[in-house]
Amino acid sequence: MNIDKTNSSSFIQSYQKQMQVTPAQKARPLQQEDHLQISSEAKAMFEKNTEADIARQEKIQLLKAQVASGEYKVDQDKVAEKIHQYWFDK
Repeated sequence: MNIDKTNSSSFIQSYQKQMQVTPAQKARPLQQEDHLQISSEAKAMFEKNTEADIARQEKIQLLKAQVASGEYKVDQDKVAEKIHQYWFDK
């Protein structure tokens, strides 16, 4: 049986050449960091949401106070209407 012997030293030398880093490659600048820019429209939308959140929080606090004091009453007709709209008026 005859086995073909290849010159393995040439493979090793080509691998070692790839591993050598030239000074030009070392001087290459690093990748820049990612940057995020938010448009003025997005900022305006965020501010509108913040204003709505403040009004919503005030309403929530009022409802919590009514529930805690026992003043809050559930309107059964309104609840039934909303359930009906949700399930049947899609």
